[in-house]
Order: sequence, then structure tokens, then C-alpha cells
Amino acid sequence: MSNFEQFHFDFYQSNYTIDDQEEGCNSYDSDKNLCESRKSQTEKQPPAGAFVPSDMLLSLQSYTGQILQPAYSPDALSQLGYADGFDEEPPLLEELGINFEHIWQKTLTVLNPMKPADGSIMNETDLTGPMVFCLALGATLLMAGKVHFGYVYGMSTIGCLAMHALLNLMSVSGVSHGCVASVLGYCLLPMVILSSSAVVFSLQGIPGTVLALFIIGWCSLSASKIFTSALAMEGQQLLIAYPCALLYGLFALLTVF
Repeated sequence: MSNFEQFHFDFYQSNYTIDDQEEGCNSYDSDKNLCESRKSQTEKQPPAGAFVPSDMLLSLQSYTGQILQPAYSPDALSQLGYADGFDEEPPLLEELGINFEHIWQKTLTVLNPMKPADGSIMNETDLTGPMVFCLALGATLLMAGKVHFGYVYGMSTIGCLAMHALLNLMSVSGVSHGCVASVLGYCLLPMVILSSSAVVFSLQGIPGTVLALFIIGWCSLSASKIFTSALAMEGQQLLIAYPCALLYGLFALLTVF
């Protein structure tokens, strides 16, 4: 047992003192600080052979945003072309092809057959006014007890196709279906006045016949004037007015009888 105690004492015996421990701790701390300083310098400096662009370094230094919340930069938006936003977008009515100023000018041109027509405006394929006037004609006929919506739209379609073929044969530049439908539809406005008169009094008589002939001449004169101005067909207004008078005469028959 004594031999075991002597072995145990010899095993744990050492010349290491507290002073040596403090000196080791101090040297360990200094080595640790030295390693940390070297590590920080290594992290700050890029590795050998690596190339870091200067603009990337500037962007990293000037970035002030947060994670998933990038910093707002108006210069970047202006470079991408989004600086103005919705200011440069055209209005919705203009995108749909609805111009109230042109509609009003065309309406005044139809109401005043002696007024010269603007060919640049009249050559547009605007169908807003014609649809309104066709609905107004059908509504006034309905108020007079005549349900003729199908006849109105049917004769309008056939008349537009016939006038389109005729004007393409007579003119040099030609004309589109939309332009023909627009002009004939706008010139239907005096016929709406005739159908509104049929709601108040009967047109089956001499006064009604005279009024119907006057409205037919009004519509055909306005339509021929607009076609002549838009298609540069000077000297051919009477030739265009005759088929227009035949077309509007059918609408007058629907209104009177």
C-alpha cells in the first residue's frame, strides 16, 4: 500500500508553479490577441489573386438599407426609365379612340351642311357617335310604337358595304370601312330629329312628306360634303349625294310609315 502511495505522489509531482501559470496565461493572451489581429487583417484584405471591382466596393460602402428592404435611389429609377411613372401614359379615352372634341366637331359639321368639313378629322374611324345615333334612332322609333332595331342595323350594314365599294371605285386613294361607317353614322343625326318628330305628330301627310324630303336632302348633302373633303373628290359631290339619298330614304320610310 505504501508503494502505491509513493507512486501516486511521484505521478502527480511537478515543478510547475503559480508564477509559471500566470506567465503562461499572459503569453497565451498575447498570442491570442496577435492571432485575432492577424485574422481581422486577413478578413479585411481580399485574398491574393482575387479581383474586386471598384464599383462593387462603392456600392457596398454606400448601402444604407436593411435586409429585404433596399435603400430608395431615385437615380436608379430614372436610369431605368420609371421616373415619370404614370404621367406619360395617355388617357383611357384616348387609348379607346374616344375624342369628345372630334365628336363635337363632326356633329356640328353634320348639323351645318354649309360649313366646310375638316378632312383630317373626318377621315377617322370613329364609331362612338354613329352607335349613339343608331341607338337614338331605334329608341325614338320605339317611342312611336315601331320596333325596328333590326332594320336599322341591317340597312346600316348593307349601306356601308355598298358605299364602301362605290367610293373605292370613284376615288383614287380609297377609303376604309370604318371611315364610311363613321361618316354615314354621323350624318344619321337629322334622321333622329325626324323620328323624334314622329313621336309628337304623325308624318303621314303632305307636311310629313315635305319634312322627310328635307331631312333626306340634309343627310345626303352632309355625307357627300364630308366624303368629298376627306377623299379629295372635288366636283363629284352630286354623284356621291345620290346613293346617300337612296340610303337615307330607306330610313325615312321606316320613320314615316
